[in-house]
Amino acid sequence: MKIMEHRALRGPNYYSRYLTIFMRLDIEELEQKPSDQAPGIAERLQELMPGIYEHRCSVGEPGGFLQRVERGTYAGHMVEHVAIELQNMIGFSVGYGKTVDSYETGIYIVCYRYRDEACGLAAGREAVDIVERLYTNQDVDLESIIARLKEVRDAHMLGPSTASIVEAAKRRNIPYFRLSEDTSYIQLGHGSKQKRFQATVTENTGIIGHGIADDKDWTKQILGDAGIPVPRGQICNSLQEALEAADEIGYPLATKPLVGNHGRGVSTNITKETELRDAYAAALARHESVVVEQFVRGEDHRLLVIDGKLIAAARRRPAHVTGDGKTSLRKLIERENQDPRRGVGHENLLTQIHVDEQTERLISQAGLTMDSVITEGEVVYLKSTANLSTGGTATDLTDDVHPEVAYAAERISRLIGLDIIGIDLLAETLTKPLEEQSAGVVEVNAGPGFRMHTSPTHGQGRDVGQHVLNMLFPMESEDGRIPITAITGTNGKTTTTRLVSHLLRQAGRRVGMACTGTIEIDNHVVMRGDYSGPQAASTVLKEPGVENAVLEVARGGILRRGLGFDSCDVGILLNIASDHLGEGDIHTLDELARCKTVVVDAVSPEGTCVLNADDPRVLDQGTYWSRGKIIYFTMNPDFEPVQKHVANHGVAFTVRDDFIVMRQGQVEAEVIHVNDVPITFEGHAPFNIQNALAAAAAGYALGLNMGDIKMGLQTFHPTPGQLPGRVNLVEADGVKCLIDYGHNVPALKALETLVFSLGPKQRISVASAPGNRRNEDLEALGAQLAHMHSRLFICETDPRGRPVGEAASLMQRGAENSGKGCQVEVVMEERAAIEQAVDAASEGDLLVLLVDDIDYAIERLKGRSFQDPPPNT
Repeated sequence: MKIMEHRALRGPNYYSRYLTIFMRLDIEELEQKPSDQAPGIAERLQELMPGIYEHRCSVGEPGGFLQRVERGTYAGHMVEHVAIELQNMIGFSVGYGKTVDSYETGIYIVCYRYRDEACGLAAGREAVDIVERLYTNQDVDLESIIARLKEVRDAHMLGPSTASIVEAAKRRNIPYFRLSEDTSYIQLGHGSKQKRFQATVTENTGIIGHGIADDKDWTKQILGDAGIPVPRGQICNSLQEALEAADEIGYPLATKPLVGNHGRGVSTNITKETELRDAYAAALARHESVVVEQFVRGEDHRLLVIDGKLIAAARRRPAHVTGDGKTSLRKLIERENQDPRRGVGHENLLTQIHVDEQTERLISQAGLTMDSVITEGEVVYLKSTANLSTGGTATDLTDDVHPEVAYAAERISRLIGLDIIGIDLLAETLTKPLEEQSAGVVEVNAGPGFRMHTSPTHGQGRDVGQHVLNMLFPMESEDGRIPITAITGTNGKTTTTRLVSHLLRQAGRRVGMACTGTIEIDNHVVMRGDYSGPQAASTVLKEPGVENAVLEVARGGILRRGLGFDSCDVGILLNIASDHLGEGDIHTLDELARCKTVVVDAVSPEGTCVLNADDPRVLDQGTYWSRGKIIYFTMNPDFEPVQKHVANHGVAFTVRDDFIVMRQGQVEAEVIHVNDVPITFEGHAPFNIQNALAAAAAGYALGLNMGDIKMGLQTFHPTPGQLPGRVNLVEADGVKCLIDYGHNVPALKALETLVFSLGPKQRISVASAPGNRRNEDLEALGAQLAHMHSRLFICETDPRGRPVGEAASLMQRGAENSGKGCQVEVVMEERAAIEQAVDAASEGDLLVLLVDDIDYAIERLKGRSFQDPPPNT
């Protein structure tokens, strides 16, 4: 088998609403060998992966998939289920999958859900290899496969602290973005409602408080001045200073680097000078300044305060083993590391214990060696500090904290100035006030780890991530979302996207817009290019100031990566017409319609779907897939399906007596006269009347009143400034010029009425089409251009896989065979074609420039006394 394409779809997509891995798989000779022709394959698969028995598949019961394998299914279907089960085996619970054949023999589209993108892709590759081996009776080293997948998982997974906050956000339906692959830098929510954090440091964490926590001496000074018990100590910059400090403070001592974390370089219970020398060297390796301080006897406790409230408390004990009177220390450590709860880094509840210099020093201090047999019941500590990251254990004590201890912890958080703070307290117990026992705060931590609280070794786990989320989003109803409007269709997407954005801006909203041409934030262009895909949506939704997102959605983005968001508030489906057929396994208009309806399928149940009732496929499939309320728009006010919708108190926008009107039940509200909407060209551009209806409906769904909608429609002009490259009509030295982006037959037919209404002596056009259209589409485009113009210059801007010149030749053939008498010339380079067309035009002619390089076209026209046409044109 051969994987031809393999990628992650990062939002609702053509195949599902879920995060889905897409694989285009050539099963090659296995097309002739379904699974019932491979004796015993179902049994070998179940023996290899027992959990696959739970896969119900289409049978609908446990063992259903294995029944399919016994009866006969294709290798691609088996790859789907193996990829799903591999993910389950490394801890990612997934179940959805789909495998469909393509238009090519032996090639299948295999789709399956994922939780982590890298793991999902890796599982797919491993699944292909496993299924091939099962078919050929080769051994499968599943243990090694799982180990490889766990390595991928561990390299990409969020740490336990970050994950606890993200999981809490998911429960509240708050979206999140991972802003950096190699750090835990996370955005919760969209646009102006977003909150960002990194691990357990939030955007509200005070930089001064963070600095205090990083400086142990500064921390002690602030807390000591406030009456909080802290151990006496000194900062030492040489071994001699450390020895002198020891004489002044007295043994036992503790040493640690002035700046550090995770217990690195920390030594405790130092009782003599030789130990102090070793401990000083260990701390010096971490920082040039070393803290030497009084060792406070007592157990190590961590108090977690979030938003000024004590949330959790735990007792931590350093990594240790307990003797049995028979086993060496070395074997005891090995046995402890075999505990299934222990893993590498943060993958499990506990961390593996590594023998390092600190461990060897402690063993030596205890008069032991690695080969010593430890007396039954004797505890041997292997680390100086109780950090979980070095193999320590934790016991939850949240319910045992004395009110005075809780108050002290909350007071410390205020003194240091941190919204999330971990307080390391040495104390005999948490059940008594600090002044009644031996106790001292040894340090505080900005960005404290949560694992000891979420998954303690002993006791009840605490949902501390939820408390962080409640601090960032205090209202239970807050979901961090801004209104998203998504616009799709074959033609009119960019115009409608820009018009909806304009309506919202005119009403005072701060808008982030992405479309074919630009990304604009609050009416400022921040990126130029084709931004009608999911990456552009992500860019807009990450922008902090955006209150409304308006996003053009093209079919290519849906197929390649899915939507760049999980749901939207308004989904607009403009039309379904022949374009790009034959590409990406979309060969029919019904398949194209299903692709486009992904947008309305993604509308939230409380949202609104805006549908073109004049397009039969939009009316049929759009209505079927719509999840929210529906607003229809139509040019025919008497269209029966719309009348029934309105009678049932549904909303519709239509045209009556040359007015755009809104109807609901018995109510009809006039919005604006069609002639007052500049992009309609006094009604000569019916396609833009439809776009105006769609935009008005979207504005209504987004809470704009009729005055807002009217103001927006009448102030939006088809100029290069407001609507670049979309029906821009300008005049240069007596020559009218219409600049547009029409690259398919439906778009040109829509433009035809306007072109003929301008009444020129001669119509001259420059046009091209991308090479990824079908031959018949390119020829039909040439014929339509010849029908509309008296002279045609065909150029070629993007062959897209075809030999250079082939697309232009097909368009030329279509134009010349149309029998319309149009003069046709191929000028391959677009700018040269524009030059020749401009030179060929004379006063009274109409230039129709259907070009990609709009800026160049406008600049060239400026040389002919560029000016806008008279208002009554």
